Amino acid sequence: MSSSTLRLSRNPITHSRAFWAMAAIAVTFPAISAVPSPLYSLYQDLWGFSDTVLTEVFAIYVVALLVSLLVFGALSDHVGRRPVLLGAILLEAVSLVLFLVAGGVATLAVARVVQGLATGVALATLGAVIVDLQPEHAPKRSGVVNGVAPLAGLAIGALGCGLLIQLAPWPTSLVFIILLAALAAAAVAVWFSPETSTMHPGARESLRPRVGLPPHLRHDFISLVPIMIAGWALAGLYLSLGPSIAGIFLDDDSYLTGGLVVTALCGTGAVVVFLLREREPRSVIRLAAGWLALGTAVSLTGLELEFAPLALAGTFVSGIGFGASALGSFGALVNMAEPDTRGELYALAYVVGYIAFSLPAVAGGFAADRLGLHTTALIYGGVILVVSLVAFHAARPRHPRQDSNLRHPA
Repeated sequence: MSSSTLRLSRNPITHSRAFWAMAAIAVTFPAISAVPSPLYSLYQDLWGFSDTVLTEVFAIYVVALLVSLLVFGALSDHVGRRPVLLGAILLEAVSLVLFLVAGGVATLAVARVVQGLATGVALATLGAVIVDLQPEHAPKRSGVVNGVAPLAGLAIGALGCGLLIQLAPWPTSLVFIILLAALAAAAVAVWFSPETSTMHPGARESLRPRVGLPPHLRHDFISLVPIMIAGWALAGLYLSLGPSIAGIFLDDDSYLTGGLVVTALCGTGAVVVFLLREREPRSVIRLAAGWLALGTAVSLTGLELEFAPLALAGTFVSGIGFGASALGSFGALVNMAEPDTRGELYALAYVVGYIAFSLPAVAGGFAADRLGLHTTALIYGGVILVVSLVAFHAARPRHPRQDSNLRHPA
């Protein structure tokens, strides 16, 4: 019997229980990352910083997350899933402590950087370990969990934080105390879970980011870029300026408003990912583009008319598009990528997605300080509407032989 088999057999948690424990942790990390979104308005009231600063704090989290994914994304293949996950949990706990003691923007920014690094490491490793622990009788379960967990986590974190801010004492502290307890439970679960990595040599070499696009995949990848930009730019708006914009015409005295709008978008997206999990990716992308365009148009109309129910309805419709865009674009990448280029192609997709997630939000912050949140939201939404229509055209049905090649790569 090999040493790895001995190591697994001594572990008190079965693979089935470990799978669901890792699924719960895969929801927890995105939930923690969404917690600051409803808090941004409160921090602005307490510390008096501008919308530009708000979106810069949001963006540095995204940059740190992207760097973490690119540098440490493959580390668990070499040193083990459990130590990497435990390190990510410890780093996330440090970020929560920084949030607890924060008294200004500088500490808040440092907390978001640390949080971004921890989240990037955790998401890459959790995605791998969930696949490792997938039961043989349910070969699609890991894909569903990896697709649903991030969006569900964002929705749960935003809503839970909004409720605690509005209804519970210690609005800038209690949520982080609760999350520290959740991380402690996660650490215990990881400690007693089986190690699933083969831990082959090359840990140092794995830290070198690899981003590439094979020439024969260039056209197919470029056709995915518009839907990736539209979906992630919309999410960036909601998670940064969304609560402030919603406060203009919903309830500027309620910090729960911020949590509700993020939950409406991301929660709907999580449900859509689950419902459409069996659909062919290209058809999902075209569906996503259509719903994003429609939802954005409805939201903009509600914003312009200052009619909250219509704007909120548009958010739910946009959530359908957001979930479908994430599912469809990732599914198309899985279909088109050969095993020896998959890592570099995914890295490029992460770069495109997170740039779209952060840079437009920062531009929106600058614009909001000069033009106002209302005008900025209309312009931002108008650009997303145009990009969504471009994505709808880019995902049009193609020659049957091309679609067949995408579904069955060499």
